[in-house]
Amino acid sequence: MDDKTRNREQGRVTFGKETPSTQRETRPATGNGFEANRPTIISLLYLASFVTGITGLVGIVLAHVWKGEAHDAWMTSHYTYLIRTFWIGFAASIIAALLSIVLIGMLLFPVIAIWFGVRSVVSMMKAQRREPIPDPETLLF
Repeated sequence: MDDKTRNREQGRVTFGKETPSTQRETRPATGNGFEANRPTIISLLYLASFVTGITGLVGIVLAHVWKGEAHDAWMTSHYTYLIRTFWIGFAASIIAALLSIVLIGMLLFPVIAIWFGVRSVVSMMKAQRREPIPDPETLLF
């Protein structure tokens, strides 16, 4: 197996041509460090949208683009889970905005925010361990 194939299978990102003396070791998936894999990046963008308001849109675009590319099997469930998280949260927010006319929608916004945040954290934690989401089609966690 050549170095490029091995790096791709181990989730390493390399830029330019590396010789054995310049190759950096990456930590295994069971290490204690933080791994910035693609589902983790999307989850962080979703969480950052609580502060910025716009990074969630960047996250959903990346999720759709990266889902169409070749990736490890465990990532497939994360992309499905994160895409559903965004679109269900978006639809629920629209419904809550419409229901705000009768004041019940104001109670729904915090519930939607907590649901969105918990799902993002669940995905990020499982992505750090390179575990698939058990049921990416679920509405809960």
